[in-house]
Amino acid sequence: MGIFTRFSDIVNSNINAILDKAEDPEKIVRLMIQEMEDTLVEVRSAAARSIADKKDLNRKLEILDRDQGEWDERAELAIRKGREDLAKAALVEKSRVAAATDALKQDYVAIDEGLAKLNEDIARLEAKLEDAKARQKSLIARHKTASSRLAARRKIYDYKIEDAMVRFEQYTRRIDDIEGRIEAYDLGLPKDLNHEFASLEAEESVQKELEDLKRRVSGAQTAEVE
Repeated sequence: MGIFTRFSDIVNSNINAILDKAEDPEKIVRLMIQEMEDTLVEVRSAAARSIADKKDLNRKLEILDRDQGEWDERAELAIRKGREDLAKAALVEKSRVAAATDALKQDYVAIDEGLAKLNEDIARLEAKLEDAKARQKSLIARHKTASSRLAARRKIYDYKIEDAMVRFEQYTRRIDDIEGRIEAYDLGLPKDLNHEFASLEAEESVQKELEDLKRRVSGAQTAEVE
């Protein structure tokens, strides 16, 4: 089923209201444009037929106008020759042609008025079509922007990022534990020279392990973010 059912539905439509109610505005505006273009072809075809009919009537009116002139000349000739009966017959034919001319002129006026209306309809339809095409460009641009923003948001809130943060917290706790072990060496022990050197050696060993762990954590985090 189309968006519109009659030509008047198109030219009297409120495109904003239609798009506001649509679940998929971009799809609806495409259907609008297609139906408007199809209707425009139909209206232009009707206008072309009216123009052809108008030209045909012009030719017929020219023929009838010549016929009237000829019958009038024949009537005059008959009078000059003393043939009143023929003059009357010629005038009757002239009258018949005149009646046919009047009928065709009425048809001509009707076609001319209809053609003027078709021209107005074409102008109104083209304006609506131009409006719909402008809306289509805007909707496509908005759709692309929204899609890009959505992709960025999904990347930010991706579960992998959250999982990486959890593991980072675990690594941080491990570092805290190692640092606590370093500090524990100094608790409850005498502060003699041998002990201090031993403590320094132990601290250097633990510090080295700590640095190695930090490098692994940093490398793992960088790989996950990429």
